[in-house]
Amino acid sequence: MPYIEFKNVVKEYKMGEIAIKALNNTNFEIEKGELVVIVGPSGAGKTTALNILGGMDTITSGKVIIDHQEISSFKTKQLIQYRREDIGFIFQFYNLVQNLTALENVELATQICKNPLEPKTILTKVGLEQRMNNFPSQLSGGEQQRVAIARAIAKNPKLLLCDEPTGALDYKTGKQILQLLQDTCRKEKMTVIIITHNQALTPMADRVIHFKNGTAGTSILNENPIPIEQIEW
Repeated sequence: MPYIEFKNVVKEYKMGEIAIKALNNTNFEIEKGELVVIVGPSGAGKTTALNILGGMDTITSGKVIIDHQEISSFKTKQLIQYRREDIGFIFQFYNLVQNLTALENVELATQICKNPLEPKTILTKVGLEQRMNNFPSQLSGGEQQRVAIARAIAKNPKLLLCDEPTGALDYKTGKQILQLLQDTCRKEKMTVIIITHNQALTPMADRVIHFKNGTAGTSILNENPIPIEQIEW
């Protein structure tokens, strides 16, 4: 049985009497430990799918099953626990607490989950061993994104969800961040999902899912993912 199953998922938003389908009978499967790139243009439904996987949004119909749990049937309290214990989020704009240091930002996240990793160890792994006591305003954009990644990884999540994680970064820094995510997936055996509009990133993935007009089209298994340093875009 796949680790993640999206089964005939429909997500409708009501605007007065008009119903807009952000997802329309969307289907895909993901195996445990895969690095997945979900690609497609703006408005294709990528972020909606990611929010549903992360328990931040609910579906109109269909089923979402993750690690043998039908999260689409969860009540509000169950979704809160699921987000705390099973999910790590990385956003385009880092969402760090400005009056906390890098270390304190990571420690804050570990206080709400069951089996967190050691914050100092994770910050060292992402190359910030010399910057732990700096505040976000004292860090570059790439360093702030590394703190955000460390914060997500330190929760020791089953699923790491990344929403355009390099969108606010320059090319060189963006490549470093993607390399870090690729390494995290391999070394930590973590399932990582990255959504992007950039087709050039697809060779780095174990699986590529193409979104268009609220549906997931082809899901392509890549038997020979390419290290990110070999990819140009």
